[in-house]
Amino acid sequence: MEKSKEYLQKEKFFADLDRLHLSLTFDDVRLKTRYYPEDYDPNQAPDLSTHFSKNIKLKLPFVSAAMSTVTESDMAIAMAKEGGLGIIHNAMDIDKQKKELRKVKKYVNSLIEKPIIVQDDWSIEQLLNYCNDKNFNFTTFPVVDQNENFVGMLTNNNLKYELDESKQIKDIFTPLDKVIRTDPKISSEDAFLMMKKHKTSTLPVIDLNNKVVGLYLWSDLVRIHHEKSNYNVNEKGQLIVGAAISSGTDYLERIEEIKNYTDLLVIDSADGDSKFVVDALIKVKENYPNIDVVVGNISEGESALKLAEIGADGIKVGQGPGSICTTRIETGIGTPQVSAIYNCFSKLNEKYSSIPICGDGGIRDKGDISIAIASGASSVMMGRVLAGVKESPGKVISRPDGSQYKEYYGMGSRKSFDNNPNSKIRYNQTDNQVLIEGVESIIPYQGELKTVLNGLVMALKKSMIYLKTKSIEEHRYNTNFTRITNSGLRESGSHDVNVIGI
Repeated sequence: MEKSKEYLQKEKFFADLDRLHLSLTFDDVRLKTRYYPEDYDPNQAPDLSTHFSKNIKLKLPFVSAAMSTVTESDMAIAMAKEGGLGIIHNAMDIDKQKKELRKVKKYVNSLIEKPIIVQDDWSIEQLLNYCNDKNFNFTTFPVVDQNENFVGMLTNNNLKYELDESKQIKDIFTPLDKVIRTDPKISSEDAFLMMKKHKTSTLPVIDLNNKVVGLYLWSDLVRIHHEKSNYNVNEKGQLIVGAAISSGTDYLERIEEIKNYTDLLVIDSADGDSKFVVDALIKVKENYPNIDVVVGNISEGESALKLAEIGADGIKVGQGPGSICTTRIETGIGTPQVSAIYNCFSKLNEKYSSIPICGDGGIRDKGDISIAIASGASSVMMGRVLAGVKESPGKVISRPDGSQYKEYYGMGSRKSFDNNPNSKIRYNQTDNQVLIEGVESIIPYQGELKTVLNGLVMALKKSMIYLKTKSIEEHRYNTNFTRITNSGLRESGSHDVNVIGI
């Protein structure tokens, strides 16, 4: 994207900070509003669609963290239904992670890849007995001949007015020349449009040899692709989900087991520009070139550039900003998050502008999301913000006073280290003596994820309306910053009143 006047101003803002060796985080800045440009339509809602990686799109720029107290299948399903993305953590054995990913993939499946077929010479009585034996609650089937060639479709409409059960299926089914069908190359969305055009409830997928290789059902497709649906799905109509992997010894074995149930991989490390992570990235891209790989975490632009050159499809930024992370205190490393995101964004923008950045950690207030995106993030990854919802792992715990909470702890905490060796690998710790880099905590129970995300969406859209930006991409490039003092931060919230409600 050509550098706009606004982008050049942002570039100067951060260059001035760099000359002072000064880095900023969310509480240090606010976003500058502007007079509306001529092409800005105030009646058009901002477009929140974006990318998490080169090929993985999001309808909302929200990703749930790959943490054992944040994202397993329930969270990943809920996130994808709302248009976001969940990354299922790897603090579990390979089989368990595979099962969690599979649950997401099987939640909605617009393409039935191996539909049940019936023979055209079966009698209706045979068919009904077959359905009864199998406990099928449907009577829609592709019909084949003795050579398993597709010859037509049988639906409930063919059956419900036929009283003679001795008749064969070929006497009552819809024959080939009257069946709307398609080939295996069609996408789920195109299948939806095709069925809508022809007003058909079934769409069999037939290969060049006239064999049945799939079946689309209108009832599934309309739920996924209706204009009001937020579902974030792949070309097969399955919910999109990601899987975290470590740079330890089992990652290639893990990928081989989970590859059919995940849309992308996240090499998850607290030291995302280490030799271990770089070696893992090279091997993963060599062995699985068609799977997007996001790498993190880092906080420096040069590291982002090197990872992009090696083949990363997305970069995860944030070393130590999380609410339960103590890495910065324990080790003294880390760049405040606003500067960290911008450092990586500005470096990638020189040569690899198509590689998205995910700002991981540090989100406290709703407005921080807008600030992270204005810093250059295409999406934000959240842990604490989402850990208290119904869909996060773990039970809701009630206190005697009636309040409710859920447990939330860092992947670098003692509890996480004790529960799974991959947590130690994430922090490059394999010895018996370990340095704890996270804490254990409790956070208030917040109800369903949908309610929480609705609040985040409203706040982000309102921010973009104030800033006169029409899309996430424009927000990344054209929104500018001002630095504030502690007095300015105090002024930003409610003050000088006794708050009795909101």
